[in-house]
Amino acid sequence: MIIRSKAPLRLGLAGGGTDVAPFSELYGGAILNATISMYAYATIKPTNNGTIVFNSEDKKEYYTLESAGQLEIDGNLDLHKGIYNRIVRDFTHKPLSFELTTYVDAPPGSGLGTSSTLVVAIVGAFAEWLNLPMGDYDLAHLAFEIERSDLAMAGGKQDQYAATFGGVNFMEFSKEDKVIVNPLRIREKYMDELAHNLVLYHTETSRLSHRIIEQQTRNVLAKNEKSLEAMHKLKEQAVMMKEAILMGNLDKIGDILDFGWKFKKNLAEGVSNPHIDEIYETAIRSGATGGKISGAGGGGFMFFYCPGNNRSKVIEALGKFGGQTKRYEFTSKGLATWTI
Repeated sequence: MIIRSKAPLRLGLAGGGTDVAPFSELYGGAILNATISMYAYATIKPTNNGTIVFNSEDKKEYYTLESAGQLEIDGNLDLHKGIYNRIVRDFTHKPLSFELTTYVDAPPGSGLGTSSTLVVAIVGAFAEWLNLPMGDYDLAHLAFEIERSDLAMAGGKQDQYAATFGGVNFMEFSKEDKVIVNPLRIREKYMDELAHNLVLYHTETSRLSHRIIEQQTRNVLAKNEKSLEAMHKLKEQAVMMKEAILMGNLDKIGDILDFGWKFKKNLAEGVSNPHIDEIYETAIRSGATGGKISGAGGGGFMFFYCPGNNRSKVIEALGKFGGQTKRYEFTSKGLATWTI
């Protein structure tokens, strides 16, 4: 028996950062995101030899451990271990023996929600194998708790829900620490045009998002006026983006992205840098009407809205920076699991 799963990565189109505590708990947050045809994959092969094998194919890390009720969190594939520990603690109450193989289509630190999406894929594979009684909200919340509470990894809440639900979603994060996922029904031609016009560009750099997020958290706690204003403006941006896409006013997308980018840079130090600013300005001069860096910032993927026939011009202009553009499509499905 082999159990498999896959969960989609996402583009955070608007509102990024407002899903991060304590801002979301104090003021409420709003995010608009959409999943794309890049995935995190997990495969579980049950065994009965008293061992646990973790094989991260993209990271080229391979570990064999003795099966135990709890595994030590020691810096080696801690996501895998943390998920296993929670599954045993909450559900099986006894050690398991298996081989777990994972792969992600984008590198860590890319800004597409890779870590959280991988957690969703692995939790989904365990849920499929063990027939765990979890709905979409339950699974996304469990993935969030493992990453943010059990492993104390800094970050927000949108990625786990995006990977689980899939599609285009307007997410609301209430002061009562609740998450509401509102799926948007958007005409197919609007999504096709959006995918055509949004150029996804990898800067060939990575970043430690937790440092930026920790700075953002400190700014909120210190009531930093500039940072707080930026977060409130990004909440407004999420609503603006939702209305523009639903109504097919795609010519406004670039301006809305540019509006958000100006405020996103005020969230914390490190969101942008001279290299990222130069890439952004080059894209604008070449025909893009707006864009942003994906995720917390500092590196990874950027994307730019290139209306009309400006896509090729922007891609050509970005070529001098040594990065790569990535083809993708928007997807309507979230986490998928199956057994063979």
